[in-house]
Amino acid sequence: MEHVTEGSWESLPMRLHPRVLGALRELGFPYMTPVQSATIPLFMRNKDVAAEAVTGSGKTLAFVIPILEILLRREEKLKKHQVGALIITPTRELAIQIDEVLAHFTKPFPQFSQILWIGGRNPGEDVERFKEQGGNIIVATPGRLEDMFRRKAEGLDLASCVRSLDVLVLDEADRLLDMGFEASINTILEFLPKQRRTGLFSATQTQEVESLVRAGLRNPVRISVKEKGVAASSTQKTPSRLKNYYMVCKADEKFNQLVHFLRNHKQEKHLIFFSTCACVEYYGKALESLVKGVKIMCIHGKMKHKRNKIFMEFRKLQSGILVCTDVMARGIDIPEVNWVLQYDPPSSASAFVHRCGRTARIGHGGSALVFLLPMEESYVSFLEINQKCPLQEMQLQKNTGDLLPKLKSMALADRAVFEKGMKAFVSYVQAYAKHECGLIFRLKDLDFASLARGFALLRMPKMPELRGKQFPDFVPADVNTDTIPFKDKIREKQRQKLLEQQRKEKRENEGRKKFIKNKAWSKQKAKKEKKKKMNEKRKREEGSDIEDEDMEELLNDTRLLRKFKKGKITEEEFEKGLLASGKRTVTTADVGIPAWEPDC
Repeated sequence: MEHVTEGSWESLPMRLHPRVLGALRELGFPYMTPVQSATIPLFMRNKDVAAEAVTGSGKTLAFVIPILEILLRREEKLKKHQVGALIITPTRELAIQIDEVLAHFTKPFPQFSQILWIGGRNPGEDVERFKEQGGNIIVATPGRLEDMFRRKAEGLDLASCVRSLDVLVLDEADRLLDMGFEASINTILEFLPKQRRTGLFSATQTQEVESLVRAGLRNPVRISVKEKGVAASSTQKTPSRLKNYYMVCKADEKFNQLVHFLRNHKQEKHLIFFSTCACVEYYGKALESLVKGVKIMCIHGKMKHKRNKIFMEFRKLQSGILVCTDVMARGIDIPEVNWVLQYDPPSSASAFVHRCGRTARIGHGGSALVFLLPMEESYVSFLEINQKCPLQEMQLQKNTGDLLPKLKSMALADRAVFEKGMKAFVSYVQAYAKHECGLIFRLKDLDFASLARGFALLRMPKMPELRGKQFPDFVPADVNTDTIPFKDKIREKQRQKLLEQQRKEKRENEGRKKFIKNKAWSKQKAKKEKKKKMNEKRKREEGSDIEDEDMEELLNDTRLLRKFKKGKITEEEFEKGLLASGKRTVTTADVGIPAWEPDC
């Protein structure tokens, strides 16, 4: 589609409700962004839309406004339990965010009820809330929504409630499919009426998204919006106001560079991305101790009930640090993020773009920095070609100081820190091995010694990827790591109890072995005889139907046959030999068919 410029809300072909315009002014949105200008008129004219726009371009309002206008124009008003609009989004954080935006617009319209269905909450309570309050507009994650369709026994017939559906929105559609929700989406679509308006919004158009467009939309209008100032021939996927940097440093220098940067930007708001949950846990704890005077919070996908609270609290902060995984990479709108720091490059190039998109949103400026190892520097060229995402180099900071000894001291003083570090290292290596861009991120090129120093490990962990390798450049700490205690006295007490139990079991096992060795010879012989009989029984049970005597006869017959064939014995001698064995298993007529003869 052609480039669309910004315009006022009053310039729309179909006039918006005065209360909707009032809510827009209150929120500080006097003008439409390009994606809003392109999408809203089509959606309001009952067209199915498949919109692609860079992250942070205002896609949420591009579907919230049409939903309200379409429901306001309904001939027959919605009843309490009739669902008029359904918004499906991949993560609970994004669902909470959309629900908040929607609440600003539904506030002037008490006739509409809205409800939020996400993981991490009691599904039974969600059912009761819907039964009591209704839900004309539902914002949900796919797993929880699919689950709600199955709760008919609890008095919720959601399949009947969605028959009145006017609008379906699939937000961050590419992420919905990346996260493995395709089966859930297909199940949900089967319950929904065919006569509806559908909007599919994403930052990238993948082959999977294209398949979803064909399956869920009828004659869709495709919208691809570029930002003002971006050339028509360009397909840049990051906001034009974003300043994108990279820094090349060794694995054992990276943490020092990160801490130095954060100490010099204390009054700003940062997101720091790591590749795994274990890395978030470890480095989050380390930063809490080493970067003073700043609120530091951690969030990752394995957190269940804490995530919503942490997310909401961080959004309200004026400055602070959120240490996170890619669970925060998509669609999340955190106000005034100054820097997105990628301590570990993501496993996919598209995730890189989405991480950067957490800053420089809807007209605001922002910066992003990714730390790269020397062997990974070609990733910069890859991003420029593959994602149309140019990066500028940031030079190494000077006088950073070495904080790794302090991190080692923390591990020596608290077993929890030591164990977190080991888990983080193992998870990092495993994630590295699965990187989408395997030609650049090659496990065999990793300097494991430098990496272990960068994690401030006291010793190398035992893992398959390190088996058989020597690390002369890594000096383990001169300490028995089994003696490192937990700072938490309750945990340490439990650990000591477990260790004592293990020592007791070991002593008992050693005692049993000693007792067996000192048994009388006759008893040892009896045990051998018993073992022999057990083996013979096992052989028979495994299907061997040949007894030992039969086997001996068979071998004798084989030897006679070989001698006869080689002319060493006569036919008469051969016959006599067979009769002497007690059974005539073979005759001279069988000589031409020695099928039972064993392989030589």
